[in-house]
Formats: sequence, C-alpha cells, structure tokens
Amino acid sequence: MFITNAYAQSATDSAMGAFGGSGMEMLFLFVPLMVVWYFLLIRPQRAQAKKRDDVLKNIRRGDQIVTGGGIVGKVTKVVDEKEVEVEIAEGVKVRVVRSAISEVRVKGEPVKADAA
Repeated sequence: MFITNAYAQSATDSAMGAFGGSGMEMLFLFVPLMVVWYFLLIRPQRAQAKKRDDVLKNIRRGDQIVTGGGIVGKVTKVVDEKEVEVEIAEGVKVRVVRSAISEVRVKGEPVKADAA
C-alpha cells in the first residue's frame, strides 16, 4: 500500500509534555515574572505619578509653568485645588486646570511676612 497509518501521540511524547504542562510548574514560572514586572514597571510608574501629584499640589504664586500645549506662563493666583491663574503675557491672564500643567520650571519665592 502507498498510504501509511497515522497514530496519535501520547501526552508524554508531545511537545507540551516536554515543557511541563502541570499548573504548578507554570505557576513557578509566572510568579517570579510578575515580581520582576512589579519592580521594573509598576512601582517606578507609581512613584513618578506620586511625585507629579506632589508638584501639582505645591504650585504657588510666582511659579513659572509650562502647560500641556506648550504655553509658558507665571502663576499669579491659585484659584482652588483644581485651577490656577497664569499670566502668559503682560496683562493677559488665563485660568489653567492643574492637570493640564506639564512642568513647573522655576519655583517662586515663598510669600514673605511683613516684618513689624
């Protein structure tokens, strides 16, 4: 005959059996991978987000900022916890949402108390 019979392989003969198909062995591979993923990606990203939130919360009058659109201005007034008033040209003031601020370039001087 020209045609030969084909037989199915057992689980130990297949490629999956050679790499360990049990769930426990796969768990031992994924747990270290997840730990590395956490320390290399998730943790630094959280730290960076926390630092950005702190910078945005501490914006005060006199700070020079850059908006997300690239407009550079000086903070003239902190309206509330979500908005600041920015002078982008002499006599031109706009209100900017804090989340739209991409960078604080120069920190302003603290407000000085009157020496009496």
